[in-house]
Amino acid sequence: MIKENVRNVPSGLGILVLLIVLFLASVAALIFLPPILKVVPALWLVVNFFLLFGVFYVNPNEARVLQLFGKYVGTCKQEGLRWANPFYTKKRISLRIRNFETGRMKVNDIDGNPIEIATIVVWKVVDTAEACFEVDDYEQFVKIQSEAAVRNLATQHPYDTHEDSRVSLRGDTATISDQLRVEIQDRLDQAGVQVQEARISHLAYAQEIAEAMLRRQQAGAIVAARQLIVEGAVGMVEMALDELSKKSIIELDHERKAAMVSNLLVVLCGETSTQPVINTGTLYQ
Repeated sequence: MIKENVRNVPSGLGILVLLIVLFLASVAALIFLPPILKVVPALWLVVNFFLLFGVFYVNPNEARVLQLFGKYVGTCKQEGLRWANPFYTKKRISLRIRNFETGRMKVNDIDGNPIEIATIVVWKVVDTAEACFEVDDYEQFVKIQSEAAVRNLATQHPYDTHEDSRVSLRGDTATISDQLRVEIQDRLDQAGVQVQEARISHLAYAQEIAEAMLRRQQAGAIVAARQLIVEGAVGMVEMALDELSKKSIIELDHERKAAMVSNLLVVLCGETSTQPVINTGTLYQ
């Protein structure tokens, strides 16, 4: 792989001033010298004009990749007016931070559910040589490989889950963003590009199953909530029976314990408020 070679290029301001002075001197010589002596200033005008092609400028957060007849000779990152060999080609590469949003892609998550997903990728060029010579078009390469990484990541996780042990696309955004950034970076290392950030900007079930999956989510949420309610109710009933037994408030046989447990569970797990029934007789009537 071709690695970046940062090259110190001389300032072009002094050289430009010198070339202008020599140009004016050559013009004056052509005007005032006899015809037989005008050959030298005429040749210098041609050389002077050719040397002007070596003057170029570099903007802040920009680099110029220098090539001599197709051979990479270095990269100039010094901003301002510069001068290099006029035979050098000087390709401009931006080092600024850029971002783009992928299109909305339809993929299947790990459970086989079709979803729509889009991401925002923030990136910049860190190796100009790799960006120029290792890939054909590094900007297009970044976009295509980012979309491929998003597709691959989406197939490894479910859209949503009620299990704490599973990482989901909707519920674990920070983890998914870190994984996505690493996934994209692995694909872009060879292009001299560094991924600053990658985050999901759009996530939804595909339109054809959106309504059905919404009902499924609601049902799953209800089941999960019911499970917590039952676990809490069982714990409260157990605590109530233990306290009654420890403090010898009342002695209950197995049949009455079963009735008490049933009543407490109805009260604690019911969706509507219960209506108490007062027993005016004995405990067994």
